[in-house]
Amino acid sequence: MLKKNVVLINRELSWLAFNDRVLQEAEDKTVPLIERLKFLGIYSNNRDEFFRVRVATLKRVVKHQKKAEELMGENPVRLLEKIKQAVIAQQDKFEHIYQVIIRELNKQNISIINEKQLSPAQGTFVKEYFREKVKGSLFPIMLDSPSPFPYLKDRLGYLIIKLGRKDSSKKNKYAIIEVPTDTISRFVVLPKEKDKNYILLLDDVIRYCLDDIFQNFDHDYIESYNIKLTRDAEIDIDTDLSKSFVEKISKGLKARKTGQPVRLVYDSEIAPDMLDFIMKKIKLGKDDNPIPGGRYHNFKDFISFPNIGHPDLSYKKNIPLKHPDLKDQSSIIKVIKKKDVLLTYPYQSFDHIIDLLREASIDPKVQSIRITLYRVAKNSNIVKALINALKNGKQVTAVIELQARFDEEANIYWSGKLQEEGAKVIYGVPGLKVHSKLFLITRKESGKINHYAHIGTGNFNGDTSKVYTDQTLLTSNKIITEEIEKVFDFYLDNFKGGIYKHLLVSPFFMRKRLVQLINKEIQNAKANKPASIILKLNNLVDDEMIRKLYEASAEGVKIKLIVRGICSLVAGVSGLSENIEAISIVDKYLEHSRVFIFHNNGDEKYFISSADWMTRNLDHRSEVAVPIYDKEIQQQLKKIINILWSDNTKVRILGSTQNNSYRKSNSKVKIRAQEEIYTLLKPKKS
Repeated sequence: MLKKNVVLINRELSWLAFNDRVLQEAEDKTVPLIERLKFLGIYSNNRDEFFRVRVATLKRVVKHQKKAEELMGENPVRLLEKIKQAVIAQQDKFEHIYQVIIRELNKQNISIINEKQLSPAQGTFVKEYFREKVKGSLFPIMLDSPSPFPYLKDRLGYLIIKLGRKDSSKKNKYAIIEVPTDTISRFVVLPKEKDKNYILLLDDVIRYCLDDIFQNFDHDYIESYNIKLTRDAEIDIDTDLSKSFVEKISKGLKARKTGQPVRLVYDSEIAPDMLDFIMKKIKLGKDDNPIPGGRYHNFKDFISFPNIGHPDLSYKKNIPLKHPDLKDQSSIIKVIKKKDVLLTYPYQSFDHIIDLLREASIDPKVQSIRITLYRVAKNSNIVKALINALKNGKQVTAVIELQARFDEEANIYWSGKLQEEGAKVIYGVPGLKVHSKLFLITRKESGKINHYAHIGTGNFNGDTSKVYTDQTLLTSNKIITEEIEKVFDFYLDNFKGGIYKHLLVSPFFMRKRLVQLINKEIQNAKANKPASIILKLNNLVDDEMIRKLYEASAEGVKIKLIVRGICSLVAGVSGLSENIEAISIVDKYLEHSRVFIFHNNGDEKYFISSADWMTRNLDHRSEVAVPIYDKEIQQQLKKIINILWSDNTKVRILGSTQNNSYRKSNSKVKIRAQEEIYTLLKPKKS
């Protein structure tokens, strides 16, 4: 047994290291310029959610400091200070990268300019654009001392404004304006001048026209600075038994909008008196994460930055491939009846899933469709297919997770739409989040009932399937479909836990089965047999599972980890984890699939899963890992994993220093896994 105190990296600090890897992509000169800007947007959006959820939670537990320290193993106040220092350092790096990108874009005849750099002709265009498109969406609020400070919305940008006179004869006046990026594009493309493209941010359109807005006020200069507030996004569930779960979630969503502030980001050039004024009004202290930044905030908008230059400034878009077994097939159900099919996104088309559900919706032999929905697209073809099935007389049961963070409102909407059409909607399981990615089609064939199942690693979301790497198994294998049916029976009747011989299902058996699989490798290593484990995960945090991997390493089991995000395990420590290698890949697609491979003395066991190795996934969520029995699919999975492991372009080493160093390679051939996987899956020309 391992000693009680083993080396673990704090999950929050590990997450910050992950987001720094995203920042590295923005810094990487081999990445196209527009994509580098988008990575700044992804970094910013990630950081917002981190503060809304993780930092907000830490601020809550500070009230119970001693108990929290026992549970977390770290003083929450000290941890918050470490987070703050790391974020400030990353913010400095962020601002430097942004300025570098601006200069590089300028060389490509794309200039992001501010309101002070407008030519007379551009100024005339901006004034007209302001009057026609912007002015009607602005509602300035004067900040007179007797008046209460206005409520600042979460994650929106504001301009804080000072109206002053140089002779100091009159008292300065202050105002605040919300930058309406929820209704107007953040980026205004100006008319070309001398074949050069110019972009002005909406913030600066407003700045340029401040005199028009405040023309009735006596002033001879105006100062304006950008600020942004982040609020606690946790939903407190009402315990009132008389209310439905939908009502409780809806009430929680309203409360979220007025959550406690957890961070203020401000322009570092802001006058000290203005910053103090704001901090006091929103009741934030110096310990509440005031973060100095640059002239602009809400860089999440840069995810949608327009490419008005050469196509090479963005990544070349790979067209999603048709799966060779499904290409030109009139019936996907007939294919799945004969063999298992593995789909790998975004390399292969998500449209196959839409086509399968559409086929099921009109197939006279199909009796019912059962499905779990966690996050769906805004204009969901999945839901449309389910509604079509209802209109064709099929029974549809949808298990909709109302507590899918930041998708609660959308899920309430879709549950209402499905109920209107006659679907049976189940709102998850009390005390558990339903995170499994399943559907089960029931079909009556020659008097017998047969099932066709989907088990995946990602959501039923056509939008994210274009940028998230995920995998889906389509199967009619009875030993799998019968157990999928048991999972749906559990969702319908929570007293039917079920026994599973093939699926790994949390919170019932997944942890226990994973430990058994690791123990088997330990036994083989002790017997001098080959023993190895390969894990591809988003996050590796669970203390028990990490200790088990350390134990396996100490006994000689060779372990390879590909972890995109948080990794609390420390690889390569002598006497503890010298047999563990851990890497992370951040590239143009978000690595999201989970794959587990156990050597099993040569009879390898393969699984794909919706679950990460976190306590919440193993103990507090409904998750499913499905074994891959088809030998061809096993080999394809192994090839994909081997390609990921051989990457020498986008791989970072995960170690104790968390410095995200790139893995060094002596190979003269550059291997970029995501491009190689697309090539692997591309049909070979005969």
